[in-house]
Amino acid sequence: MQPKSGANGTAVTEFILLGLVETPELLPLVFVLFLFAYLLTVGGNLSILAAILVEPKLHTPMYFFLGNLSVLDVGCITVTVPSMLSRLLSHKRAVPYGACLTQLFFFHLLVGVDCFLLTAMAYDRFLAICRPLTYSTRMSQMVQKVLVAVSWACAFTNALTHTVAISTLNFCGPNVINHFYCDLPQLFPLSCSSTQLNELLLFAVGFIMAGTPMALIVTSYAHVAAAVLRIRSVEGRKKAFSTCGSHLTVVAIFYGSGVFNYMRLGSTKLSDKDKAVGIFNTVINPMLNPVIYSLRNPDVQGALWRVTTGKRSLT
Repeated sequence: MQPKSGANGTAVTEFILLGLVETPELLPLVFVLFLFAYLLTVGGNLSILAAILVEPKLHTPMYFFLGNLSVLDVGCITVTVPSMLSRLLSHKRAVPYGACLTQLFFFHLLVGVDCFLLTAMAYDRFLAICRPLTYSTRMSQMVQKVLVAVSWACAFTNALTHTVAISTLNFCGPNVINHFYCDLPQLFPLSCSSTQLNELLLFAVGFIMAGTPMALIVTSYAHVAAAVLRIRSVEGRKKAFSTCGSHLTVVAIFYGSGVFNYMRLGSTKLSDKDKAVGIFNTVINPMLNPVIYSLRNPDVQGALWRVTTGKRSLT
């Protein structure tokens, strides 16, 4: 996709990403921290994926979705962090117009799939706790694959819609982005065209892409909570809630940072708060997910021990 010629000036062919800090002395520290975070995130998520593949205990629908989520987390951080690290090494801040839109597309694609997978995981917990007798038929391997395929299809449609929509805007003036990756809130203020329709589209599609899954997650866990409270055994309640706690923590972090990021489109100047939220979306979330899902899960911990040492965990 090529930028169109602007009516008031030369069409922008590249954007300048200022990055996280502008102080030269801090750049090496930023590089080391983000390189460490990237390697830790990729290593952690691939370890979770390997544990799920090699441990028969983890061949269940919940861990099937968790394995897919681990792949997405690796993709999300890979879309943004390596390019930022390369710019720090080369001391070049320019990003071609096409590369910027490509990054935007893949970021929205992966985040969109993430959103729907979290919903599928909530539905899985609902069936396991509230409909245990029909769980195996309602959450068969075919159903799992269909849920993942639909997630990718919906996310692809969403990402393509926003990418095509923003490619119709004219960028003929400022091209400096006070951020470390390209996204809609960063690009809208730079457009010479009216972004009103694009912002309305973002809110409308965002309501469907985020609002509907969030409503389904809340509904699922409302039923789960009601079912768990009917369990007389304290140990039974504790076990049921423990299987949902990790997922609820990830959902809260994911939606909290996402809402803050996209509900501030009226702001004309990006601040350090926006960069902090961007770090949460692209780095912290993918890095925390393996920790959250393995911290209080003995099955995952045992499988990780087997992957790293080649020994079977004690039961």
